[in-house]
Amino acid sequence: MRFSKLIPAAFLATVFATPAMAQETAPPEPITVSGSASVASDYRFRGVSQTDKNVAVQGGITIAHESGLYIGTWGSNLAGWGTFGGANLELDLIAGYKHTFDTATVDAGVTWYTYPGGFDETDVVEFYGKLSGTAGPATLTAGVFYAPKQTSLSYALASATPLVAGNGRKEDNIYLSGDAAAGVPNTPVTLKAHIGYSDGNPGLGPNGTSLAPTGKYWDWSLGADFTYKNLTLGVAYVDTDISESESAYLTPNFSKTTNGSPIAASTGLVSLTAAF
Repeated sequence: MRFSKLIPAAFLATVFATPAMAQETAPPEPITVSGSASVASDYRFRGVSQTDKNVAVQGGITIAHESGLYIGTWGSNLAGWGTFGGANLELDLIAGYKHTFDTATVDAGVTWYTYPGGFDETDVVEFYGKLSGTAGPATLTAGVFYAPKQTSLSYALASATPLVAGNGRKEDNIYLSGDAAAGVPNTPVTLKAHIGYSDGNPGLGPNGTSLAPTGKYWDWSLGADFTYKNLTLGVAYVDTDISESESAYLTPNFSKTTNGSPIAASTGLVSLTAAF
């Protein structure tokens, strides 16, 4: 998702009455399935548009075991910068482990970003680890995302498989993130803030697959979610510190197809998500 993260849903309990009218709670199911579908005004990955600043339709599903292990998949349409010559589709495969220790929650795993029908050297493998806790009414999360040296982040065409040696100079990428969310009392509103830092190979990579297109940069966002039953309306302001001069050498790839405007400039986002 390119990293929208699917969080395994809480286990559901079923309450039933015994003939003696006593109330008992059935044990949670060992395996649960959760998912979501959404429409967004743009797909921004770490501050950079992956849909040419156009609408994105996205969805995902997660299968979680009571042990904390989970697998999932997530997909989105693409345009412009992120198409990689394929079917204009990103499909992520995810596997991880999530567990709560007292008041802290640890979530660690791996994401394989794939682009069906795209050029050979486009897939990216990235490992992640996140630590979440509470501070008063807020939930705070620190994350580390590391893509080891692989062909899709190299400076030349190489092997068609990530992590397999080829004839290009492979590079790695690290992304550090901090997130905060706090519910407004007696309302369906959750306030959210995010900041991230990318450090990786500058340039387009072999097929525009660089995770840090200008080498090093910051991204951030401020927003709010409004939830009603299983529907969430999200609004956010997203920006980066990538200047026009820094992105100039990446044009025309790093600009909107129709008018040449930068795809990492500040923007307002609106999304509607249905969870199931």
